[in-house]
Order: sequence, then C-alpha cells, then structure tokens
Amino acid sequence: MENERLLMLPGPVPVPERVRQAMMRQAINHRGPEFGTAYAESAAVLKECFGTKNEVYIISGSGTAGMEAAVANFGRGKRIASLVNGKFGERLRDLGRRYGDVTAIESTWGTPLDLDALAAALEGGVEMVTMVHNETSAGILNPAKDVGKLVRKHDALFVMDGVTSVGGDEVLADEWGVDIAIVGSQKCLAAPAGLAAVAVSDRAWERIAEDRPYYLDLAAYRKNGKKTPMETPYTPAVPLFLALAEAMAIIREEGMAARIARHRRMSASVRAAVSAWGLSMFPQLDAVHAYSNTVTAVAMPEGVTDSALRGTVKRMGIEIAGGQDHLKGKIFRIGSMGAVSAPEILATLAAVQHALRKAGVAGMGDGVGAAAEVLDA
Repeated sequence: MENERLLMLPGPVPVPERVRQAMMRQAINHRGPEFGTAYAESAAVLKECFGTKNEVYIISGSGTAGMEAAVANFGRGKRIASLVNGKFGERLRDLGRRYGDVTAIESTWGTPLDLDALAAALEGGVEMVTMVHNETSAGILNPAKDVGKLVRKHDALFVMDGVTSVGGDEVLADEWGVDIAIVGSQKCLAAPAGLAAVAVSDRAWERIAEDRPYYLDLAAYRKNGKKTPMETPYTPAVPLFLALAEAMAIIREEGMAARIARHRRMSASVRAAVSAWGLSMFPQLDAVHAYSNTVTAVAMPEGVTDSALRGTVKRMGIEIAGGQDHLKGKIFRIGSMGAVSAPEILATLAAVQHALRKAGVAGMGDGVGAAAEVLDA
C-alpha cells in the first residue's frame, strides 16, 4: 500500500481489490449472456440504491453523461426550473439551457435552496425541475423530499442528480417523486469512473421528447434493455461494466441499511473532528437542509493556505479536496464515500490535524480522538 495514494475525495474513491480484479480478464461478447447477466444484476442492485422500482439503464460515460441524457431526453423544449446552490447545480442549469427554457433559482453556494421561488415558478407553468441532491462542491444535502412534493403537486417532472448520494446515503426516488435520477460509478458505488446509471419513471417515459440525442437516446437503451440477454444499444465499456457488477455484489453483501449507516457514521466522525479543531463547517443550513453524509466541507482557517494544508496531507500519501471555482483556497473537503471506513478516516484526520498544527492553527483540540469516539460508538 505504500505506493498507493489514499484518495479521500468526493470521487474518485479507492476501488476495492475485487472490483479491480474484475476488469483484468479477456474480452467477452457484449451481446452475449455473460455480459447480459452482469448488466441485469447491476441494474437490480442499482434499483435498491436508487430506492426505485423504475427501470434503470447504464451508460458508458461519466455522471455528466447521465445528467445530459436526463435533460436531453425529457427536457427538450420544456420550461425548466434549475435549483442551484453549488457547482453541479450550475451544470444542470447549463445543460438545461442547451435543450429548454431555463429559470435559474440560484442561491449562494452552500446555502439553502429557495423553495418559495420554486413554488412560484411551478405556479407559473414550469414543466421540469432539476436539482442536485448532494452538492459536493459545498458539502450540503438538499431536500429532495420537499422538492419532490412541490414538483408532483404541479405535475412537473423532477430530475435529481444523485451522483454522490446514491449508494451511500438514503435515496428514496419513488417515495420522493423523483422521475429521473442519476448516479456516477466512481462515487459512493466505489467502482472505476466512466459509467452513469439513469432511473426513469413511467411518467417520464410518457413525456419523452421526439427529438432526442443519438448516443444518449434513452429510448434506445430501453429497447435494448428489454432484450434477452440484456444489452446496451451501442458498444459498452465492458471492463467497467464487469467492475461495476462486482461493486454491486459488494453492496448487496453489505446491505443498503448498513452501508448508509456506515457513511453517516464516517461523516459524523469527520464533523466531530472539525468541531474539536475549532473550525467552522462551510454550509449554512435551515430546517430542511443538512450536511452531506459523503463529503465534509470546512472553511479554511484564517492564515492557512490551501497549499500548506492539502500539500502537507498529500506528502503523507493522502489526497483531500480543495474548493472549486470561486471557493479555491477558501474551503477544504474530506470525502467519506465508497468502500472506506474507520482506518482510512482516522489516517486522513491525523494527517489533516498535523497539517493544521504545522500551519500554526492555535487552540486546537484532538480531532482524531473525537472522531475515534464516534467511530467506536
């Protein structure tokens, strides 16, 4: 392990050995039963992760490909309200502008979404709403249940980016009224990057656009997904599908309830360390927003530079994330998603604690000890 850097980022995450081994084999026929079985088994576990009985299809492409598939297939020509309080909300907003007429409902990164403005937009005839469930750029968990209730009341479609929550935190797509949900492979699923999965409701299929993209045509994925064996419409990234199937087997063995509890315990331990250090969490919450359970965003202490903090941690063999765009140098982020657990969390927090003390942060408590108490509870 000494030559392997520990990635404690909001994705990509460390990939279990079993998952890596699944890719190291001879090529197989992607129109044959072995591939079809791997695809079907992955889709079945993904349904559990999404909290849905809806159809799930897997695309060879990143999470952004899944986001674009959702908007392009179901939002073309529609009036779209895009909820934004971070970088990936902005990405959904920008995708919406490629295909529909967007009303951007924007909040400062890491602050609550404006649900009153959303209600007004829906009253005004909005046909689709896009939202990021877990906004990793700011470490905030957005209120999917509340948004879904508003959207369903006005019979609009609800597109939810679950890229960094599905497979790691509670996601109840059907119960929340989510019509199209998206996940990426390299986040909570702990698989290699390069795949996206999209869950689609019957309501959404009824409203699919006639003018659809070619490669990301979800109707084509649906048609080929109904074949026996299950297929993709175009040549898939077969090694990634086999790796994903193994990652899904690990999720099934752990069980979703236990997996969610583990992720929540890890994030709680990081927050306990932050409190012991006397630092401030970055997100600003209200009654319906919460801290992310897969990444913790922390305000950079005064006088500490990003290079001093993350550079020291990196020299110790661990990578944590900085801020993106206008938040560069203003926050740091510690991922706690995927297959990691107490050993990785404690090693990361020990490195961060060392870096903070080396940078001259005064009056710090023992964050590592505080985290250990949470992990040992």
